[in-house]
Amino acid sequence: MADQIPLYPVRSAAAAASRKRAAYYSAAGLGPGADWPSRYQLEDESAHLDEMPLMMSEEGFENDESDYHTLPRARITQRKRGLGWFVCGGWKFLCTSCCDWLINICQRKRELKARTVWLGYPEKCEEKHPRNSIKNQKYNVFTFIPGVLYEQFKFFLNLYFLVVSCSQFVPALKIGYLYTYWAPLGFVLAVTIMREAIDEFRRFQRDKEVNSQLYSKLTVRGKVQVKSSDIQVGDLIIVEKNQRIPSDMVFLRTSEKAGSCFIRTDQLDGETDWKLKVAVSCTQRLPALGDLFSISAYVYAQKPQLDIHSFEGTFTRVGLLDLELNHLTKALFVALVALSVVMVTLQGFVGPWYRNLFRFLLLFSYIIPISLRVNLDMGKAAYGWMIMKDESIPGTVVRTSTIPEELGRLVYLLTDKTGTLTQNEMVFKRLHLGTVSYGADTMDEIQSHLRNPYSQMQSQASGNTTGSTPPRKAQSSAPKVRKSVSSRVHEAVKAIALCHNVTPVYEPRAGVTGEAEYAEADQDFSDGNRTYQAASPDEVALVQWTESVGLTLVSRDLASVQLRTPGGQILTYCILQMFPFTSESKRMGVIVRDESTAEITFYMKGADVAMSSIVQYNDWLEEECGNMAREGLRTLVVAKRALTEEQYQDFESRYSQAKLSIHDRALKVAAVVESLEREMELLCLTGVEDQLQADVRPTLEMLRNAGIKIWMLTGDKLETATCIAKSSHLVSRTQDIHIFRPVTNRGEAHLELNAFRRKHDCALVISGDSLEVCLKYYEHELVELACQCPAVVCCRCSPTQKAHIVKLLQQHAGRRTCAIGDGGNDVSMIQAADCGIGIEGKEGRQASLAADFSITQFRHIGRLLMVHGRSSYKRSAALGQFVMHRGLIISTMQAVFSSVFYFASVPLYQGFLMVGYATLYTMFPVFSLVLDQDVKPEMAMLYPELYKDLTKGRSLSFKTFLVWVLISIYQGGILMYGALLLFESEFVHVVAISFTALILTELLMVALTVRTWHWLMAVAEVLSLGCYVASLAFLNEYFDVAFITTVTFVWKVSAITVVSCLPLYVLKYLKRKLSPPSYCKLTS
Repeated sequence: MADQIPLYPVRSAAAAASRKRAAYYSAAGLGPGADWPSRYQLEDESAHLDEMPLMMSEEGFENDESDYHTLPRARITQRKRGLGWFVCGGWKFLCTSCCDWLINICQRKRELKARTVWLGYPEKCEEKHPRNSIKNQKYNVFTFIPGVLYEQFKFFLNLYFLVVSCSQFVPALKIGYLYTYWAPLGFVLAVTIMREAIDEFRRFQRDKEVNSQLYSKLTVRGKVQVKSSDIQVGDLIIVEKNQRIPSDMVFLRTSEKAGSCFIRTDQLDGETDWKLKVAVSCTQRLPALGDLFSISAYVYAQKPQLDIHSFEGTFTRVGLLDLELNHLTKALFVALVALSVVMVTLQGFVGPWYRNLFRFLLLFSYIIPISLRVNLDMGKAAYGWMIMKDESIPGTVVRTSTIPEELGRLVYLLTDKTGTLTQNEMVFKRLHLGTVSYGADTMDEIQSHLRNPYSQMQSQASGNTTGSTPPRKAQSSAPKVRKSVSSRVHEAVKAIALCHNVTPVYEPRAGVTGEAEYAEADQDFSDGNRTYQAASPDEVALVQWTESVGLTLVSRDLASVQLRTPGGQILTYCILQMFPFTSESKRMGVIVRDESTAEITFYMKGADVAMSSIVQYNDWLEEECGNMAREGLRTLVVAKRALTEEQYQDFESRYSQAKLSIHDRALKVAAVVESLEREMELLCLTGVEDQLQADVRPTLEMLRNAGIKIWMLTGDKLETATCIAKSSHLVSRTQDIHIFRPVTNRGEAHLELNAFRRKHDCALVISGDSLEVCLKYYEHELVELACQCPAVVCCRCSPTQKAHIVKLLQQHAGRRTCAIGDGGNDVSMIQAADCGIGIEGKEGRQASLAADFSITQFRHIGRLLMVHGRSSYKRSAALGQFVMHRGLIISTMQAVFSSVFYFASVPLYQGFLMVGYATLYTMFPVFSLVLDQDVKPEMAMLYPELYKDLTKGRSLSFKTFLVWVLISIYQGGILMYGALLLFESEFVHVVAISFTALILTELLMVALTVRTWHWLMAVAEVLSLGCYVASLAFLNEYFDVAFITTVTFVWKVSAITVVSCLPLYVLKYLKRKLSPPSYCKLTS
């Protein structure tokens, strides 16, 4: 990578830190005029597929799938653009186009250009770059109040009450005291502003913590400490071991003499394994760090590109429940207008009817309850507090307090693999030699087999030193005999210990300081101080296993490898050639020379699909690979080939010549290497397990039983993703897996989708490249087919692709999605989903900080959804509908009152009665519904099928809303007509009887709605009733105190209350007996 960075020295060379989130890395690609591979020419050949539909039925499957010319063709009709086109929808198209054009003009972004970055001199940068700071805040000091007010008044409910409150400043429209309307509105806004301020302050603290991390900056005067946010383009930054890289950087030099360094890219692609990077050679050769300022150089960086270094974000979140309640509010507004028009019509449009119409709109304005928003917001805050206080899921943090009920309506869960489902810790589990297999409980046998050959070798070596007989080479002319188990084990373990790219690393001794140019004398080479670094965790697991059985890797550089035997002898091997692993070849190899015997051996290991045709014939490899794969193990086939000196010299000359070729260099090099890959001796088959997170299997099974479809989106390779899908039981043992073949053009995608259509009830595994091609041409068809699968695995996905898949599901399926991940590469997916969950793990806290909910283990998602998500949704649905009922019932009473008294636009209750009704007298019992639960948490976890009912949204629908409307009309009518029927002399008695009965009815209705009583619910009921009774003594303006203390008042209020509530209690009892809900069957 370093050699591909254009470095332009004025006198020599240098490098620098670059702007945050800018793509400074240039990848090797085909230059101008280069010939593209012939497979890309199929794009033109498949152009006629525009007229060819993808088969979405069973017709035509008898045709040969390799001949897509035989598929039925669709008729193409040209649209004529005329008056008919304009009337039938063309006007909408033109308006949309004009709006898009205006938006593009207003939001035109600055053109991205290539940049020149001077090393160590930020002041020389020609263009101004933004600060290297992370900002997750939604507002600043100036936009906070306007932004919060806009977010509130964009909802119809709050905007409506703002208009109603402002109308009270008009004398002709005033129907009560100003505080009757402005006090509730002000309270709602105050609670909202306070909640947003707290959330904003928490975001500010999190950003400050990240931006305040200190780094060493190299200046002419030496090292200085700077904050991460103060790093500028062109600064020279010293990154210490185990320290996060604060921005995009060019790798200049390292303390390692060869200029190599292992880095981890978990924040970019989610892979926690170490990757080898090499510094720019000209700066690595400088004697000291200070010499970087003695040269003058700059980096010419290409313009920023859309790659894995970028991610998308969302500004804010609004839950589906809020949108549904907003729709119901609009329906209530229509009912409000209709009722007001009916009243004015029955008046006969007498006098200034328009003024009467507006007064009726104000009188019935309680149909739309302003307390709905504040009750729901306070309820969501309570749900968040309950989640964070749950001892069963410790460490869970609610970062977005506006959407906890979204956890109860999820249909699709999109999860990362590495660090989310797995721990990314590989453990060696199985060694198979063809005739014998070793597992975790028989590894001690391998140790005993290893001791014999190396003890004999050591005795021969000591004998040769005392005698005069030179060491003998292997007797190649001896007849071939069947090898013993010990010799086969020895060869297999030695091959595993040599064929890799693992480097042992030793920590410096304590107290060593300086410029990090440590001498060998300062190193501690003990076993306890050694760690292994490699590009793949699989290889580290293999080397750690060879160490556990007695053959230890103690040293490695670019030219040699040293192993220590069980007896303590050091074996040295020269590395002659190294063939790294690639996703195309699916194998890696090494040619080494044993310094003690001068034997040259070619070792190779790789996937079974690549190695099966390379090794000698055998009858067990394919079967055992299948057995290990079913156990969820990642398999590697290990083989070797002995080379003579003449064979190697011939290979080296051809290999060097191929590497110097100008044309088709890669093909020629591969052909030379393949000349060695023939009839290799099969040594063993290894099985490595990627350890799953705790309780991943039962958690995934619980989510499937709850009706949640799980998609795994990972940047890992196909074989690994498929293996984890099996081992985690994401794909059950009885389900088939359809691996989508690689496609590069429309024709191939067309055929492969038709082949996939034939499969039924099978999981889909598809790579990111094939997914991109299919989405380009057959987006709707692919998503439709994938949504029918029980599970989907997308491998080699970039962060942008992950976010795109989430959006496709939202658009085509129309269901709620949840994304869970633990790395920076998962942020785009998490923020694109309706609900984002981040896991704090080895890959840092970036995903956790960007998510709506943060958990510490994947298994916690089960309780988070089944218990808290389900309860939050059902509680919010009940709370929202009950608050609407509270407004509807008093509006019904106002309508009856006005109709009885000649449709007069006079308020029934004024002043404090209206304020107290919505706050002091009924607020606490109604809000206590956030403590209600239909089943215990243990029951919800045991029967996840209960969760499936919520995804249909039946807890809050127009059906349940209409039921509450009918209840409100019935009770409001009974209360008002009963009071008018039973009052005797004065009108003030009507107010006293009806209002007291109204308060008692509301308290009884709360008790009717509750399914499981909590002691705080009883306290709220008693407290509210006590407050009302106590306040009667101070309400002389509204009540006749002498009347409300009589027995007549008590029996009339009791009779009206019983008539309004008793029938509903009877109906609820009969419904539970005749058609009990599912949770009632479980609780009984």
